[in-house]
Amino acid sequence: MSDRLIYLPLGGAGEIGMNAYVYGYGPQDKERLIVVDLGVTFPDMDGTPGVDLILPDIAWLEERKAQIDGIFITHAHEDHVGAIGHYWERLGAPVYARRFTANIARRKLDEHGHPESVVKVVEPYPHMITCGPFKVSYLPISHSIPESSGLLIDTPDGRVLHSGDFKIDETPVVGDPWNELLWEEVSKDGVKALVCDSTNVFTDAPGRSEASIGPAITELMSDAKGMVVATTFASNIARLKTLALAAQAAGRSVCLLGRAMRRMVEAATEEGILHGFPSTVTPEDALNIPRENLMLLVTGSQGERRAASAQLAQGSYLGLKLKEGDTFLFSSKTIPGNERGVIRIMNQLSELGVDVVDDAGGKYHVSGHANRPDLARLHQIVKPQTLIPMHGEHRHLREHVKLGNSSGLTGILAVNGMMIDLSGNQPKVTGYVDTGRTYLDGSVQVGALDGIVRNRIRMALNGHMIITLIIDENDEPLGEPWVEINGLPEIGSSNAPLVEVVEEDLSQFLNRAEDKTLADDDKLEKELRTIARRTAQAEIGKKPEVTVIVSRLG
Repeated sequence: MSDRLIYLPLGGAGEIGMNAYVYGYGPQDKERLIVVDLGVTFPDMDGTPGVDLILPDIAWLEERKAQIDGIFITHAHEDHVGAIGHYWERLGAPVYARRFTANIARRKLDEHGHPESVVKVVEPYPHMITCGPFKVSYLPISHSIPESSGLLIDTPDGRVLHSGDFKIDETPVVGDPWNELLWEEVSKDGVKALVCDSTNVFTDAPGRSEASIGPAITELMSDAKGMVVATTFASNIARLKTLALAAQAAGRSVCLLGRAMRRMVEAATEEGILHGFPSTVTPEDALNIPRENLMLLVTGSQGERRAASAQLAQGSYLGLKLKEGDTFLFSSKTIPGNERGVIRIMNQLSELGVDVVDDAGGKYHVSGHANRPDLARLHQIVKPQTLIPMHGEHRHLREHVKLGNSSGLTGILAVNGMMIDLSGNQPKVTGYVDTGRTYLDGSVQVGALDGIVRNRIRMALNGHMIITLIIDENDEPLGEPWVEINGLPEIGSSNAPLVEVVEEDLSQFLNRAEDKTLADDDKLEKELRTIARRTAQAEIGKKPEVTVIVSRLG
């Protein structure tokens, strides 16, 4: 059986977030495997109420645990490293990352009781890691978090370049600048496939540098009359530095609020990649600083309910309060799906008399992803035999293929679960793998199809009713059934308590029920549930979810 080279996305292809990609080489079904990134995505109250995190389904990988030679993390964003603590034990392979990313990965492993020693710190290109049949090198690239990297993956069947998340930025403030000569060098001998970020493929303007927004932010800090609060992604170390330096230039002390914010600054300082960051004050010290001389740098740019931004909007956080005349800056882009949470906080701030400044005009935020002209530029540098878009919704991937086609590249649209055979000179779909989502619900991982979240949504939409009935040893009801309701109106259209109306209808049914029905728990539960829902529909216009508890004596 001949060897083959495969590419398989398990997350991040057909969606933005939850990145997890697999490369394999060897005989069919016996390939040695490497995993690139293990990320998470975040829930929303509409589709996943109560869920804490959403993780990729790794069942296919877990079944092949013995074939995995390594896990390579491209950078420390949650959608690339967030699942490592949850999943490492199920995969068991060594984890490779550059220094800053390794710092974050070690913390996540430690939180779950896994040994930090499994994380191997690697140096960037030209250093190579031999991992089974693969040789892998980290290619520094600019992004919105330090030490982001693409991957050079050499295989017996040719070279693959995995871009990771990237932008073309020669002055990124913190982190690696764009190095065109490096990408030319690793591409000069031919690239079988470029697996490439697609996030901003619909944005026609060339990307802007992180350094370009510093003057506007400094001007805003200087002109503001009261206290300034700024929020951005905690992982965007360069933006944190830009904001802090602007505050310093405007004569303001800087106070960090939010565990994620402090953790990222701490990790960047520990690893020696954050230089010249102004000294900060504690929340206790901030209480004694004049408002016009203070800037709070806070978590919660995406409307997270428990973050510092939300708590300040609701009144106070660690004793600090916003007042009329203060300024709140959103130095970030709202991720699609988070709009309602962000707007809610903006309105709460407005009610306090706070001036809210967002990035609608593009003055205070630049994206960490390559725009359309920059993607085209990378295509022309690499000149791959095949372009495979990743990190995007289906529409992004499809448009990215079209962009490649416009300059003569062959592209293939591969979504989660689609296995691509890259062997030889003609890539082809070679199979499909069941993929889905795993929910972290409290401390338990549950499958998206297990019904738990679906039932929770149904209860939220329809309310819940519990019916309790006791049956004696002669299969006769002992007393009347009783009903409890949750999330339902107490009074229905008959102007009587809903509970009493339902109980009466259930009692009438029990009085005429046949003996064989009373002796059969399944039939009894089905009848009671049907009657309760029918009565509720007549009384309140809703059919609630119903739980029937039948207890038998003797």
